[in-house]
Amino acid sequence: MSNADLVQYITEQASKAGEVRAKQMFGDYALYCDEKVVGLICDDILYLKPLKQLDPFLHEDDKRLQPPYDGAKPHYVITNVDDRDYVSM
Repeated sequence: MSNADLVQYITEQASKAGEVRAKQMFGDYALYCDEKVVGLICDDILYLKPLKQLDPFLHEDDKRLQPPYDGAKPHYVITNVDDRDYVSM
């Protein structure tokens, strides 16, 4: 289960990308940008959908793919949520 304060922080950090919100689902959160699901926040970790368009913008450390929960498709794991410009890419 993710910490609600961290989820709020991540949505604020990503706000330059568009209208960003999080919706609680099964104890964790789906992350929406302009009403499209772009990622998940699970166990206090930000996961983004593995879109090829993101590859040029991601730090090498964030290009690893990992499923956010058992049975899920792999997502990018974003490790630096403190960099507003990066999280808003």
